[in-house]
Order: sequence, then structure tokens, then C-alpha cells
Amino acid sequence: MATPLTPDRLLDALRDEGVTVIEYGDWRNHDRAGHGGWGPINGVIIHHTVSSGTESSVELCHDGYSELPGPLCHGVIAKDGTVYLISAGRANHAGRGDGDVLSAVVDERPTPSPSEGDTDGNAHFYGFECINLGDGDDPWPEAQLDAIERASAAICRAYGWSAASVIGHKEWTSDKIDPRGFSMRTMRERIDRRLGRAPTRPVPTPVYEPFPGGDFFRSRPRSPIVTAMGRRLVAEGCSAYADGPGPQWTAADLRSYARWQRKRGYSGSDADGWPGRTTWDALRVPKV
Repeated sequence: MATPLTPDRLLDALRDEGVTVIEYGDWRNHDRAGHGGWGPINGVIIHHTVSSGTESSVELCHDGYSELPGPLCHGVIAKDGTVYLISAGRANHAGRGDGDVLSAVVDERPTPSPSEGDTDGNAHFYGFECINLGDGDDPWPEAQLDAIERASAAICRAYGWSAASVIGHKEWTSDKIDPRGFSMRTMRERIDRRLGRAPTRPVPTPVYEPFPGGDFFRSRPRSPIVTAMGRRLVAEGCSAYADGPGPQWTAADLRSYARWQRKRGYSGSDADGWPGRTTWDALRVPKV
């Protein structure tokens, strides 16, 4: 019988697989204990959140809502691949599904199309909610797909399962369409390839903010990118700020950036204060 992983074992399994994990709130004790069973554990279900924004999505999955109390999963997988752990116990994510599907997952064979709602999936599956609108247009960044692959493989490796133990919510119940926007069959192929080799760390993501384009600044944005840029200009001795820098693009940002352009050897219209790709890359603004 596959017993649930302890919180420490779950955390270690994810980190050993190269997953970037953030422990959110009192996730070790945040569960739906007393509202049904938790175990035996038989697999992993992948969901999409039908939401956008990391902070609000994690908060939603942690707290739930009036019709469905949280936690709504065990981990939330953000667009950048970060996994926010919000529970280590029973969670309201799978709902009722088809017992024939569960039997197929246990046997690690292809699942039938779900048609019944006769089995409590919350007792048997770990669940990961992936931040996506679920409209078929919202993109799935490779960093997020890589995290889905790694998180699923981590649990499979901990139990000695194959990728056949990982299913989408739509494969558990005909009432759901998630995840939408990528193929679960292809994801299982990725997971099986990963399970065939030792765990590895992901390729590091860029540490500097890519150039957002000249039109971004000319729209006089309010953005953390502007704050990060201003702090780098101050560090380079190019400050024209009386206050700040802050997130709102102002004339002080324009004057400060013009000083940076002149420091880089530009003059005239090439030092007008509007960021360009060459000087932006040289400024090395930390990624926000």
C-alpha cells in the first residue's frame, strides 16, 4: 500500500528532481483532514487554474472559495516553473471520478475514457494546479512544462511508478477539460524519459531582465522593471533622482538614463534618455 509522503519527504523529492520550491504558509498542516480519506496514494493529477497572476492564483488555491474550501491542490506551478507547496495532505482537487480510471492507474496501463463519478479522487491523488487561463490561447512556457514534468517525475520516482501514474483532470472525470493547451500523452513521454535517467538540475533562467522594447518606456509605464532599472542607474553613478527610484516612469528616469547613455559614449539624439537594446543589455537590470 502506497502511504502518503511525509512533508519532508515530499519536499526532498521535489528538490532532488531539480524543482524550485517555495513553501507557502503552514503547508505542512494545511489540509482537509476529517473530510475523507488520504491514501492509499496511487498517482498524480495535473490541473489548470483558470486564472492569471502568481500571487492571486496561489492564494486562491490555498484558501479556496465559498463553494470549495482550500487547499485546492498540493502544489501550484507558476509560469516561471516555481512550485508553491500549499498542502501535504488531503486536498480538494480531484473530486469524484471513474473507478475504472483509478484501476488503470494502479495497474499502470492506458486509462479508459471516464464515464462514472463513483470514486473519491482526493483520497488517491496528489494534485498540481498549473497557472493558466485554460482557454487554449494562454501559452505554456517551457519553464512551466519542465516543472510539471519534474514535479510529476519526483513523485513517481519516490514511489517507483512509471509516467502512467500521471493523468490530467479531464482523464479522471468527463466533467473537466483540464489541462488544456498541451498533450498529457506528450507530457507522460517526457516524464518517462526523465525517469530513465538520474535527476538533473534545470538550465538556469536568465538573471537579467530582457529589453522590453522602446515602446514600453515611451508609454510611461508603472512597472517593477522601472524600479530595477533605476536602482542600476544609481549603482552606476547616473542618478538624476531627487526621490526614488520607483515603479512609475518619470522625467527623472529619462534624465538618469541619458546620463547612462553618455557614460557609454553616446551623445546627441543617441543620448536622449529613451532606453535602447544595446545600452539596456549593458546595464544588466536584474530580472523581476
